[in-house]
Amino acid sequence: MSVLSNEWHSRVRSGQRWRLRSEGVILALMVLLIASLSVAPLLRLVWTAIAPQGVPDAARLWRLLASERVLIATGNTLLIALSSTAISLLLGTLAAWLVALTDLRAKTAWVFAFILPLMIPPQVTALAWLQALAPSSPLALLFTGLGVPWFAPGEQPLYSMTGIVLLLGMHNAPLVFLTVRAGLRRLPADLVEAAQVSGASRWRVLFTIILPLARPAIFAGAALTFVAAAGNFGIQAMLGIPARVPTLITLVYQQLNGIGPAALPNTAVYALLIAMITLAGMGASAWLGGRHDVRVSGAPRLWHQSLGRARALVAALAWLWMVLTLLLPVSALLITALTHGYGQALTWQTLTLENFRAALWGYPAVRDAFVTSLGLTTLAAVILTLTALFLAYFLSWRRTRLVRGLWLASELTYALPGIVTGVAALLFFLRPLPLVNVSLYGTVWIILAAYLANFLALVLRPTLAGFAQLEPALDEAARLCGAGFLRRMRDILLPLAAPSALAGTVLVFLTALNEIQVSVLLVTSRTQTIGPTIVFLDEGGSASLAAAVGCLMIVVVCLLMALATRLTRRLPQGVLPWQA
Repeated sequence: MSVLSNEWHSRVRSGQRWRLRSEGVILALMVLLIASLSVAPLLRLVWTAIAPQGVPDAARLWRLLASERVLIATGNTLLIALSSTAISLLLGTLAAWLVALTDLRAKTAWVFAFILPLMIPPQVTALAWLQALAPSSPLALLFTGLGVPWFAPGEQPLYSMTGIVLLLGMHNAPLVFLTVRAGLRRLPADLVEAAQVSGASRWRVLFTIILPLARPAIFAGAALTFVAAAGNFGIQAMLGIPARVPTLITLVYQQLNGIGPAALPNTAVYALLIAMITLAGMGASAWLGGRHDVRVSGAPRLWHQSLGRARALVAALAWLWMVLTLLLPVSALLITALTHGYGQALTWQTLTLENFRAALWGYPAVRDAFVTSLGLTTLAAVILTLTALFLAYFLSWRRTRLVRGLWLASELTYALPGIVTGVAALLFFLRPLPLVNVSLYGTVWIILAAYLANFLALVLRPTLAGFAQLEPALDEAARLCGAGFLRRMRDILLPLAAPSALAGTVLVFLTALNEIQVSVLLVTSRTQTIGPTIVFLDEGGSASLAAAVGCLMIVVVCLLMALATRLTRRLPQGVLPWQA
């Protein structure tokens, strides 16, 4: 009997060692992945900016930062980011109030339409608005027909600092909406009703209760918008370069485009400056949002405000805003794609599908860019989903300092503008990899590495929300029954967390398929992705073809959003940003 007992205990100890070994191997692989793709490239970026020759050179760094070109670009970047953030705060907070606290009709459809511009690539948004305000656009023809003077044929109002600020403000307003809506949903009805009973007017309730309680959410939205505006390459490049409004992000692009890898030491300084600006903005927002304690005890009862007689008018104005900011530029983009040349009015004589045919089959560069983007996005989504599932397990039930460090590294890389990730990837992967002596520079694999570094947090967040709903007793019961780590993940945890992970997969797919910030510095003539192709086509004078590609990208975005909505209806509220 004792022999059997000893043998059984020996097997149990052996199984425990194997389970611990398998957990350790998985954790080690995640450390290797995040360290090599996120931490090491960022450290290399900082070191190259400070010591391009291997020795710190403070005089060279100061001379570069104090140059007139960098000072002007930095000033423009700050002005654009701050001004557009103010516009986004106004629009996003108003939209959040309508959706979270009023009885506005058809909220789900309106939220979907309001969030859609955020999902559309910024370069497509810029192109659509350029077409909407062109002399031959439907809007121009309408105003001209009414006798209202329009802009001169050679004049484009968006090619200006004002145009960049307005477009970025509208494009990033959904970021503020998402955070403020979440904050307003926690607004306790008791406080508002008590103030109303005491005779407080609506304006007094707004400024003394609603806005103060929503302050952390408002400043969190401001931080997201500031970072997004400072690092938005698509709009800054398509509007700022023709308008001769230099910013730090366009300075990086023009330096690398004009000089090549020899400009990397200087662009490392510019990228580091962009990173410092965004981190400072996030820090200031966190400090301002946390100056006063606005926590409420208990589970608050949601407060709703009736619009009363103004309900129909408010709904009409809300949908009119959608028509002006969404349908108008998209329709102008579609008209340009359906005509033979840029600037033509759409008639039966000018109507053509040739641009769509060329975008899908007739233009090899565009076709190859579609295929490359689709392949890279699919591969990145699969790898990141698997990584997020395992990392979410450790963050939920094995949260050590090492695991928290991995999580912070992924969040930091995602928070920084994509152009910073691109420069860091160039610096880190320019030389051949150790041992294998293979360089990733000029290949699709450097783009994949940047995607893996930049988008891990995007799929990790909904996956963590899914693990938060799982009962740890399930894992403990399986462990006591002798199931190993991989067996428990495969048979119990992964199936239960799969819906939330799937939502993150769709978000990664939506973001990576159309992105431009990360890949614009990494693409070459042989490895194009679809995001930068829009800019290259427009710069090359193929506006109609660029419009056709932009329309196809919008269709893909809408289809993916609809698919995600259908597949994830049973997920917790807020996993998908466009859910009302």
